[in-house]
Amino acid sequence: MKILFVCMGNICRSPAGDIVLRQMIDAAKLTAQVSIDSAGTIGIHTGKAPDARMSNTLIKRGYSITGASRKVTEADLEEFDLILAMDHDNFDDLMRLSEKSDHRNKNKIKMFTDYCSEHGNNFVPDPYYGGQDGFDYVADLVEDGCRNLVDKIKINIKNASIT
Repeated sequence: MKILFVCMGNICRSPAGDIVLRQMIDAAKLTAQVSIDSAGTIGIHTGKAPDARMSNTLIKRGYSITGASRKVTEADLEEFDLILAMDHDNFDDLMRLSEKSDHRNKNKIKMFTDYCSEHGNNFVPDPYYGGQDGFDYVADLVEDGCRNLVDKIKINIKNASIT
């Protein structure tokens, strides 16, 4: 299974999803079955590491920081099985990109917060222009959604092995 997280610049929210899910997948010993990446709907930060404030927030929670920003491509819509938008603008951008390629890719595009159970937000707010509280809240949302996503992945893998 291949999962792609998408936010606008690919330096705060989507790399956080990538980093957190990757570590949770490793802990669940599912690394061989799951591939994870992140991208942005704009390419302004291409090649840059995750935002230092997001990185520091995740480091304090025990995560190792990896990755570099890149822009989402039409090829990503084909390659990935699940594409998780961090907010509604990202979702709309992905749907427009899907219009350019193959309509069947639309079924792969979901809101990341669909996997959250502890928080009522229907999107992950962009913490870029705010303070530390925003980065902490994003980390809370990402951990919540990723825990539930790992549970769903475990079920999917178990069911696939049965059939």
